[in-house]
Order: sequence, then C-alpha cells, then structure tokens
Amino acid sequence: MAQVVDTTDFYAGLKFRWQDGIWEIVEFDHHKMGRGGAVVRTKLRNVETGSIVENSFKPGEKFERIIYEDKPAQFSYKDGDNYVFMDLSTYDEMTITPDALGDATKYLIDNMEINIEVFEGKIMGIELPKSVVLKVTDTPPSFKGDTVTGGGKPAVLETGITVTVPVFVEKDEYVVVDTRSGLYLERAKKGSD
Repeated sequence: MAQVVDTTDFYAGLKFRWQDGIWEIVEFDHHKMGRGGAVVRTKLRNVETGSIVENSFKPGEKFERIIYEDKPAQFSYKDGDNYVFMDLSTYDEMTITPDALGDATKYLIDNMEINIEVFEGKIMGIELPKSVVLKVTDTPPSFKGDTVTGGGKPAVLETGITVTVPVFVEKDEYVVVDTRSGLYLERAKKGSD
C-alpha cells in the first residue's frame, strides 16, 4: 500500500521510503536560494531506529509514501522503558519501544485511545489524537498585574513535558495541548476532551 508523493506534498508527520528506510518528517521548510534555486530543508526521524537527520531535497523529488494500517488501541501502562498497549479489537497486549513512539511519549496518559500504525506486519508507531488534556503539575504562581505583559510562563504537565501557558493557568488545572506542535491551546475542565 504505497503511493508516490513529491516535495510539494510534504507535511509534518508524512512518512515515506528514502535511503532503504522509512522516515517521518519532523520539520520542513521550502527555502528559496539566490538566482531562482530552491530546496526543501527537512528534519527527518527514522521510524525504525528513532535517529534524526537533516536533509535538503530538490523541489519535485519523488518518494514512495508509506500508508499504514491503523489498529485501534488503548495505552495501558509503562513497563520499564517500553509502553504497553491493548488492541481494542482482540484485547491482546502489544509492547512498543520509545524509539518507535518518538515524541508521542510526551502525550501518553493512562487509558488514552490511539491508533497503532502497522506496515507490512510490523508496528511502526502510533497516531495520537490532535490534542490531549493534561494536568498541570508545576508552574510558578501568577501575580496580580501579570496579564498586562501578555506573555506566558512554563508549566510542567503530568507526562513530564513543559509547555508555555498563559499566566492565569495554575497548578492542578487541566490544559489542552496540540500533539502536533506541543503548544498550549486552552484551559480544560477535568476529564473533558
């Protein structure tokens, strides 16, 4: 199950075959150079090893896009360094390494439903919801008058990641975070999606 894509089709999260491996685009930028030349600069993650490389491609270069079979699953627990998921159709447990998960580990909370991405019978990673609700476990207190600065402050969330939140967000509140960008979206009520 594959189709051809070129550099004009690039987006963060796109997976394609390159240099005998399967790679995911972490970041990309169309960069125009002097005298009409252009390149597409990318930061890529090898889906199988987790290694990150930077590479520039010529506009119009073609690649085989990898399309995964999605298996609905639920995050159960962490076992040492690995993550254990339950297949929601068979109820079998599947263990996935942090390398295969990449940045997704920053957003995993108990009982979260996700899709496991399978290609040629092998687990390649997971697809998270576009946003998640996480509890703020630590953030500096806000002070009267802070809102005039219009800035934000760091907040450590229950999964261990730090995001910038508005100054009015307090410890033990819940916030919605975009899993694609890692940015704060809004306050959330406990347990809401």
